[in-house]
Amino acid sequence: MRFGILGPLDVRAPDGSPLDPGGPRPRALLTLLLLDAGRTVSPERLIDGLYGEDPPANAANALQSQVSRLRKRLDLKIETGSAGYRLVTDRDAVDVHRFERLAREGGQALATGDHARAAALLREGLALWRGPAPDELPRLEELRLTALQDRIAADLALGSGPDLIAEIRELLARHPLSERLYALLMRALHAADRPAEALAAYEEARSVLAEELGADPSAELSALHLELLQGREPQRQRGVPAQLTRFVGRAEELARIDELLAGARLVTLTGPGGAGKTRLAMESARSRPDVCYVELAPLADGAQIPYAVLSALGVREGLRGPQSADATERLIAVLEEREALLVFDNCEHVVEGAARVAGLLLGACPGVRIMATSREALGITGEALCPVPPLAAGPAAQLFRDRAAAVRPDFDAAAEDPARVAAIDGICTALDGLPLAIELAAARLRTLTVEELAERLGDRFRVLSRGDRTKAPRHRTLRAVVEWSWELLDDEERDLACRLTVFSGGGLSGGATLDAVEAVCGIAYPEDLLASLAEKSFLDASDGRYGMLETIRAFCAEQLPDETLATLKDAHAAYYLRLAERAEPLLRGADQLPWLSRLSAERGDLDAALRHLVRSAPDGGLRLMAALSWFWRLHGLAGQRVALARDLLDAVGPTPPPGLEEEYALCGLNAVTGDEDDELLARADRVLATIDRQLRLPFTVVLWTLAVGPERSQDERVRAQVGDDPWGQALLAVGLGFQEQFAGRPTASEALFAQALEGFRSCGDRWGMANSLDQLGLYADWRGERERALELIDEALAFARELAAPEETADLLCRRGTVLLRSGRHAEAAVDFARAAELARGIGAHDKVAGAHWGLGDAARLAGDTAAARTHYESALETSARSWYSVGQTVHIFLGLGRTALAEGRVDEADDWFRQARALSTGGQTQELELAEVAEALASRAAGPEQAATLLGAASALRGQLIVDDPDVTPVERRIRRLLAPDTFKKAFELGSALREAALREA
Repeated sequence: MRFGILGPLDVRAPDGSPLDPGGPRPRALLTLLLLDAGRTVSPERLIDGLYGEDPPANAANALQSQVSRLRKRLDLKIETGSAGYRLVTDRDAVDVHRFERLAREGGQALATGDHARAAALLREGLALWRGPAPDELPRLEELRLTALQDRIAADLALGSGPDLIAEIRELLARHPLSERLYALLMRALHAADRPAEALAAYEEARSVLAEELGADPSAELSALHLELLQGREPQRQRGVPAQLTRFVGRAEELARIDELLAGARLVTLTGPGGAGKTRLAMESARSRPDVCYVELAPLADGAQIPYAVLSALGVREGLRGPQSADATERLIAVLEEREALLVFDNCEHVVEGAARVAGLLLGACPGVRIMATSREALGITGEALCPVPPLAAGPAAQLFRDRAAAVRPDFDAAAEDPARVAAIDGICTALDGLPLAIELAAARLRTLTVEELAERLGDRFRVLSRGDRTKAPRHRTLRAVVEWSWELLDDEERDLACRLTVFSGGGLSGGATLDAVEAVCGIAYPEDLLASLAEKSFLDASDGRYGMLETIRAFCAEQLPDETLATLKDAHAAYYLRLAERAEPLLRGADQLPWLSRLSAERGDLDAALRHLVRSAPDGGLRLMAALSWFWRLHGLAGQRVALARDLLDAVGPTPPPGLEEEYALCGLNAVTGDEDDELLARADRVLATIDRQLRLPFTVVLWTLAVGPERSQDERVRAQVGDDPWGQALLAVGLGFQEQFAGRPTASEALFAQALEGFRSCGDRWGMANSLDQLGLYADWRGERERALELIDEALAFARELAAPEETADLLCRRGTVLLRSGRHAEAAVDFARAAELARGIGAHDKVAGAHWGLGDAARLAGDTAAARTHYESALETSARSWYSVGQTVHIFLGLGRTALAEGRVDEADDWFRQARALSTGGQTQELELAEVAEALASRAAGPEQAATLLGAASALRGQLIVDDPDVTPVERRIRRLLAPDTFKKAFELGSALREAALREA
């Protein structure tokens, strides 16, 4: 039979035909029993539900009579006992319980990123509703709203944003104080390309919350608003991971952490493995603003910690810039002006490196706080320690009940049977209140009763207590429970558990795919074994990946013979080498994004495979490094592999193995970090010079050009090595396009970039399309085709965002802002420059921040706000002093300050800025466009029309036919420019400068 109580009571026979329970009282009785289907309901509760405050004198007899009639009428099995009445039926046959299960599973699928499954489960559950919830369970309406919001979130993730806006607004009309609904509305509007409405929705939320509650929006909603305002890209800071189980106890510890963080900038949670340090840190950090979670468990050494933190912050290297061997400076640049909490989880195996990075960050970044978890203290001055004790008896028993109910559906967590209560307390006491041990023990209830578990566990610990007494009791306890659980596995399960330790992913991220397990572990169709290990809490299964908690992983690794481990590492490296070589060509085509995502998920194992090959098979290491080189560049990870590239070169020796010349050269290019590596670069260049065939990996040309400079991209050797590869041909066109641009031949340059764009479009490569569109947008702007320029730049921006390339996105936003300035759209330009500045500041790119402030200064000055202009120009100068910054951009800033001073009537100050700009621009280090800017600025202070015409003619000569429009030059002045030929520049500029100096002396 099936029962429906989410709406009018509906009872269906097995064949689907409707059944009539009778009048109001039988219907109410059946509803009460169905609400607790399969569980005993006390007579008192049933009488209260049937009769309220006015029960009959013989209420118990009346209830019994009602139950009897209901049994007969519907042929129901209703058991009678001393504790009450129990309707015997499958809980899934009752719509309310089925809904609760589907809502729970859908929420879990959403949390793990399985959006399609989440949407399907939640739709199925919500479809069960036919009306309002029963009066007895008002909480169901809250659960229904949560399920609706979860389903909308899943649909948003699947790309259904525009179709959801009306539904969300309807829900908001009924729940106007729901911040989550406002967040969903903002995301849906953003997905529908209605950014202004998305920002307006936040203002609406802020107004409603202030008026109704006197409160500001939550940190989460404010962060979303900032994200949309800044146009942040897909790669975002890693917050606290979502958890699938309820957090139990630890109120005192949470309060203690709050107290310590209020006074200390480094708080370290210490305790043995399995004590619950990670979960406690997560729960403490979850409600704090600007939290970044950094998992250190997968790291092989402490040198990787800065890169792990940058990755968690969502910071990556630029596609165009040089790679760096040391990420610490970039990390400090990202965090020095932020107030953030970093969670360093699992520090014990890299404690020295964690202490070093923490010390540097705390010293250089005053707004940063760090919460660490470790089995030992970091040992830094000012560190506050928070030992994590075992769970107290009450929370320990509650944790056991929660986990038991999750693994055994018929386990009644609320039952108060004295014998079972005593058994649970005994289990938790035997396990010293260690959360991991309790969870492992609760997993055994799939096959044991609580009493059987308590008896066996007690016997087990009496035996184990005579073991290694040199270990701390909690370590003995935890190892004992892991060992006990281990002995309950069969031989096949143990063998697979041991073999899985070869994979690097574990803890709260990573893990191996089913395909990887089958290939590396040599076990055909391992699904059943993996499911069994997950059910027994030896594995975490999430989103198609299988990982181990570090404590269990360490135990299983101890059981693996050395010879088997060596064989597994070889198989592991071979599998990931095949994967990387399969992915390499796909990263240059239409499948670029999914394969970037796939390799990103496998990063830990790819690195582990490379480390193994460097030590055991350097030839294979060259192949793997070569296959991954373009992935590292696209994903901003190249600098992290510099040390490994150098180790590999040392392992291979000074000459490449036969047939691996290209791979050897690539390894050398990956090892280069700057000018100090001339010998490495020369070695790579010598090897490349010996290759007279088409390259297997055409992106070698990109890395080589980045290292030696674009002027080498015309080398005939490059043409031969690119050959007829379509992607390589498009890439060569980009290099030649830059050469023509630098030589002052814009028409030829633009044609080459158009050819490159066509080639990259045919391949589907987003990186190539973004770079080609960027330059084509520049040329359209120079011709005065503003709308066309914006179209090209916007398309490039879309590709850069898909690649999660914030540095390139900042460049493109500045380019877009410049086009808007030339169009007279100063306010819109300021928005783009502000977004670029925020994006660049978030990744520690000071040169990009300076460039964005220069643009903001121009926007403010041209809009007539000279005070704001001066502030921005000065910010640009201050920021540029902290980083490499081009002379040409400094010239622009000087000119902006001079023009601002002139607009404010400070003539002497303006002349001083113009002199500084001229001194920089005539040193032979800048290009002609900067000199043109100087000439135009001087023209604004010319002694008369003749001198102004001469200077403007000089500017025109410099600019050639590229720029025919400029916001700082009037139409009359543009006509004067065209009167002078390009070859008169030098004489005109010298004459103009002399006239200007004479005028200044006379003044």
